[in-house]
Amino acid sequence: MKISWRTLPTVLLSDEILDKAFTKARKASERVEDPHKIFRTRKQMIRMVQTSADSIRSHFDNMVSTWPSLDHIPEFDYAMIDACVGCDDYRKNLATLQWAGETISKIAGQNVKKITRTANIEFMHSTRREFYGRVGSIMGRVEKPLKWLNEARETLKQLPQIDTAHPCIVVCGAPNVGKSAFIEALSSGKTEVNHYPFTTKRIHLGHFLHRRLQYQMVDTPGLLDRSMESRNAIEMQAIAALKHLGSLVLFLLDPTEKCGTSLVEQQNLYSEVENLLEGTDILLVTSKADLIEPRPELWDEVARHEQEYRSGEIDDIVDMPLLLDSNGHVTMSAIENVGMDSLRMEIVKRVMESQPDDPLALPEGWHMKTQGLD
Repeated sequence: MKISWRTLPTVLLSDEILDKAFTKARKASERVEDPHKIFRTRKQMIRMVQTSADSIRSHFDNMVSTWPSLDHIPEFDYAMIDACVGCDDYRKNLATLQWAGETISKIAGQNVKKITRTANIEFMHSTRREFYGRVGSIMGRVEKPLKWLNEARETLKQLPQIDTAHPCIVVCGAPNVGKSAFIEALSSGKTEVNHYPFTTKRIHLGHFLHRRLQYQMVDTPGLLDRSMESRNAIEMQAIAALKHLGSLVLFLLDPTEKCGTSLVEQQNLYSEVENLLEGTDILLVTSKADLIEPRPELWDEVARHEQEYRSGEIDDIVDMPLLLDSNGHVTMSAIENVGMDSLRMEIVKRVMESQPDDPLALPEGWHMKTQGLD
């Protein structure tokens, strides 16, 4: 199930919902025709009560059904919702709307019976006014849930649209180690790059194509070397991406420490990620190779191979030497574009190795899109 928060309609507030419901009720009463005043008034009051109740109930039912059920969404989406707005609040506020719709319908039925059983015109009007008053009171109780849902919608609209049918590579590391610059250089993702901690305020998504298959690159907010309990919502988004996404995880480490986080702290964070993702393929990559002195030994050779690869327009897996630092870790320079193509090829190889051997096996959520077929 692919969630698109951007398609959720704007959440109307209580006054707007009441205005629409009472307007429909008034128009419905105006269409009543009966020469007998008592019968005409009875029909008008019943229509006003029933139409307004049906309008509000329908609106709330549609809202509850339109917002994704937390019981039927991927683990990643569940974790992201919990990190961004809180799953308990999500359920509670939608349940309040459902309760309000059901309660208004129940009260409407009670008041319709009162109107049906009387021949007193004034009592009919007072019963309708009583119903409107009770409805107004209930709508006052759902004002906060409606405001919460409206704010939650704006927050959730910022979440990345990740397709679980395609390979996903999660890029993580401490703040300012060069994750955004790396993804921007490697893929089509254009992310904000500034020189201060937590430049990435939310998860961004880029991608690159290889043999017509889209590889998604998830740029997570910088993680700090501290306990899970003390992490904020932005960091928890990154944790959600790490735990529930990824054919491969790239951990970027800045050996120059120009990111503002010491090498020891970065290594501690890497150990924590390893424990968190036990059994997951994690590739440690050092960034900012252009700032390392002396430069990596294979710098010129890797640059030459990559230039030949780019000029040849080859869309296949080729053997290219990886750029390695003095510790034997894969490294690259997103600024000078050296080591990027060889790393991209390594990513493709590792993702392919993690795929099922059965050529008929399709990933979860796979679907065919046909265009231009007669």
